[in-house]
Amino acid sequence: MISDPLLHRMKILIVDDERVNVVLLQHLMQQHGYSRVEGVTDSRAALDTCAAFDPDLILLDLMMPHMDGFAILEALRSGDAETFLPVVVLTADISEEAKGRALEAGATDFLVKPFNQTEALLRIRNLLETRRLHLLLDNQRAALEEAVRERTAELRAMIVELQASNQRRQGSPIL
Repeated sequence: MISDPLLHRMKILIVDDERVNVVLLQHLMQQHGYSRVEGVTDSRAALDTCAAFDPDLILLDLMMPHMDGFAILEALRSGDAETFLPVVVLTADISEEAKGRALEAGATDFLVKPFNQTEALLRIRNLLETRRLHLLLDNQRAALEEAVRERTAELRAMIVELQASNQRRQGSPIL
């Protein structure tokens, strides 16, 4: 598998009520070079952790007590719609209903437990690359918007200066 140091610095959040699943996924990610991996086993803390950690990708279990993965997805997607945040659902529920509901709620991808590690790692890498490109595009857009604002301010200042100059000329006698 191709290694990309930029992707390995991106942040991954794992949300699963089973501690063993979180530890296994953290170990798998770290074993493949991902150094910024957080895990949450209490679904009630998932949204606060997400806000504090600001992940680039979320690995999310669906079936959890208190707040299930569907509710977390809906809460995540109700916020900032302009930011691309990939969410990979990892679940033992193989029903088409669960898959459709997760994708409808905003999941980016869907993997059934037990999952193939190579497939999961490739999907994660692809989604992190997509996230990186979205962030790059967002940064370029913001820089262009700032350049347009600055240039617009310069042009407005020039227009005011030209108007003032024209008024001065109109007020002075012609030679």
